[in-house]
Amino acid sequence: MRMYDLILKKRNGVSLKENEIRWMIENYLNGSIPDYQMSAMMMAVYFKGMDRKETYQLTMAMAESGDMLDLSQIPGMKIDKHSTGGVGDKTSLALGPLVASCGIPVAKMSGRGLGHTGGTIDKLESIPGFCTSLTEEQFMDLVTETGIAIMGQTKDLAPADKLLYALRDVTATVDQMSLIASSIMSKKLAAGADAILLDVKCGSGAFMKSQKNAEELAEAMIDIGKKAGRKMAAVISDMDQPLGRAVGNALEVKEAVDTLKGEGPEDFTELVLTLGAQMLCMAGKAHSSGEARLILEQKISSGDALGKFREFVKAQGGDPGWTDRPENFCRADYIEEILSEDSGYVSDFSTQEIGICSLLLGGGRETKDSRIDPSVGLVLMKKKGDLVSKGDCLAVIYANDSLKLAKAKQHFLKNVIISEKQPKAEPIIKKILS
Repeated sequence: MRMYDLILKKRNGVSLKENEIRWMIENYLNGSIPDYQMSAMMMAVYFKGMDRKETYQLTMAMAESGDMLDLSQIPGMKIDKHSTGGVGDKTSLALGPLVASCGIPVAKMSGRGLGHTGGTIDKLESIPGFCTSLTEEQFMDLVTETGIAIMGQTKDLAPADKLLYALRDVTATVDQMSLIASSIMSKKLAAGADAILLDVKCGSGAFMKSQKNAEELAEAMIDIGKKAGRKMAAVISDMDQPLGRAVGNALEVKEAVDTLKGEGPEDFTELVLTLGAQMLCMAGKAHSSGEARLILEQKISSGDALGKFREFVKAQGGDPGWTDRPENFCRADYIEEILSEDSGYVSDFSTQEIGICSLLLGGGRETKDSRIDPSVGLVLMKKKGDLVSKGDCLAVIYANDSLKLAKAKQHFLKNVIISEKQPKAEPIIKKILS
């Protein structure tokens, strides 16, 4: 078998066979296939696409290129959740403990952020002492004992995907539906959960800008998961404005804690309850989303969800008492209001650019080696549709450098649009696929 022949075959729009895909992944991983040939293959896939069968086979070849976690020793149906990401997306921080408080094991591997804000791991590590560097044995023990564990992805989890993604990133072949779906699902399948819930974002702050494309991606991932024997569901959610109000690592942890107290922003709370209801139904803990939602609301009002969060933090080495003091999340040297320069309605956010404000402050990574400042970020005081007068506070910014503060403030004001007409309200939940 020659890589040249496979490139030619895909370039001509012919489907690759399972043995060809596995041979290609195996030999790329061991260094026998050079980057320039795999780049040519990725470009051929970009233009010719892959059918559902090829996409599944590519996913499994990448998933099985490294460790495949066996979570069968953990009692119950293990559930994982994946979000395609966005600005202010701290969902796992609230959703995981909430679902775990209902007796459903939550076994989640998460990554660090590269871009405007930190990933789930970065957010959790803003809690002093919190450890995400767990062995697989520690991870499974914590899920068994506590009902939830979140750890960083290991280097042995889907290593072929890591190599391929790095190559796609520098060859302009990231945004191809089959390649996106197989990249996400190879890691999710290798992580070993019995059921996987997908939160696929759409809008100006999301990878998928249109709802149509978001649904197409969700359907492709559901198809892969079902073929692999997993229970699957997906929620299409809005990312045309930042999720909740907080953007920045420690600030987002605080908002997640507030939500578990029943004091979270309306849109974020709605998303958490919707996702949680799907997870309860998938695990057989409720017969309908309405019944599941009532269970979740009761877990919040009783304090069980917050108690599970504290237990989760303590189990992974963090200080649960630290999360009870709001001032711990607001330790920046400079805390300044951003005032509106106009009167009218907040009609739009350039959501991705609001995320860039956090990056400018030091809350994200421009390169893999960048260090994150967990204390910086911003909290929105006004959201889309809100009426503002000139001089009203649009957001509060948290910074540790006056020059970075000035630059981020200017960037924020450039990317919030105030107009005379109130925009139509958009629901946070666009569609549920199950």
